[in-house]
Amino acid sequence: MEARLFETRQHSLNLAEPLSAEDMVVQASDDASPTKWHLAHVTWFFENFVLRPHLADYRVFDDKFNYCFNSYYETLGPRHPRPKRGMLTRPTSERVFAYRQHVDEGLRRLLARDDFDRDEISRLIEIGINHEQQHQELLLTDILALFASNPLRPAYQAQPVGLDIAEAMPLRWTEFTGGIVRIGHSGEGFSWDNELPSHDALVQPFKLADRLVTNAEWLAFIEDGGYVTPTLWLADGWSAVNREGWESPLYWEKTDGGWSQMSLQGLLPVARAEPVTHISYYEADAFARWAGKRLPTEFEWEVAANATPKQTAKLPSVLRPQRSDASQGAGSKQLFGQVWQWTASAYLPYPGYRPPAGAIGEYNGKFMVGQHVLRGSSCATPSGHSRATYRNFFYPHQRWQFIGLRLAAEVE
Repeated sequence: MEARLFETRQHSLNLAEPLSAEDMVVQASDDASPTKWHLAHVTWFFENFVLRPHLADYRVFDDKFNYCFNSYYETLGPRHPRPKRGMLTRPTSERVFAYRQHVDEGLRRLLARDDFDRDEISRLIEIGINHEQQHQELLLTDILALFASNPLRPAYQAQPVGLDIAEAMPLRWTEFTGGIVRIGHSGEGFSWDNELPSHDALVQPFKLADRLVTNAEWLAFIEDGGYVTPTLWLADGWSAVNREGWESPLYWEKTDGGWSQMSLQGLLPVARAEPVTHISYYEADAFARWAGKRLPTEFEWEVAANATPKQTAKLPSVLRPQRSDASQGAGSKQLFGQVWQWTASAYLPYPGYRPPAGAIGEYNGKFMVGQHVLRGSSCATPSGHSRATYRNFFYPHQRWQFIGLRLAAEVE
């Protein structure tokens, strides 16, 4: 665990390394946070949940940081407003790096001792590791949001050598019999509290597409008037289309040469075979209705994931969703490692759910209203977060994450 802790801590710095000090302070939107804030917040988490309660001689780095870098923990005091995190030009990036070093030294001192509750500390550090890994994914999506709003269209990574212009495999369907199925995490291994408790659910027979919806299919949706046909949209979605002026997925731009999309490698032509990404729940739902299908429920998605050999979810060298390898055959599901997938399920507690005691109980439970569940993982998701029971969640209008969709339908 100790090695994984400090590998995780170092990886956050590695992700920030290509950025300038100016890059790290700007906030692109209310949804996104500056890189500097992410680096400080995950450090604040270890300081407040691990070191302050469990290392008697620990010296707090700066008392004012609790206000600056608390995210939403009401029980830990007031905090800087989320939409104004980009105003935190101070503390400087250098001081945030010093903060991280100070906390890491405290963690090393704590782990070198033998006079603490090892089970409890291990539990808290495991939560802290997974929390920081979640922020590593957010850090990448927030960098993309920042660079997409820059007229220079800077690249976070080098562009790929060549673009894949092949077409995707034809979409095929896999049928599932349904029945009473076990849902949620059980057994060994880490899980978040919102994956618990394991319980039985009734799932009707259904079928699921063997691949994600592609950019080519989304272009057909656009060309067929998908964004100007009100009967395809939920009322709130149609309001969002008109209010926000949506005509395409986020980061798409239409030029004389066709559609391009801003990515972490800069502005690139839209690759037809790749999964569509950066779409809201409203857009995913409208597309499914246009296609004569629907979105899967989260329980259906989990049934399919448990019935399918999981593809190895490795972080690709190029952080953009990749098309399925045709050599894997039409039956492969590619459920992980490309884009998060909207489900039709509201983000609600499982039967018998109880949030953990104390401030850590604010992590998931209090957000179980008004949001939708996403399943799978994306090209920016750290390995270890790709599991069948993982429940991501966002508001239906949000689309700055790497989010796409997979179609479902009834069995005829």
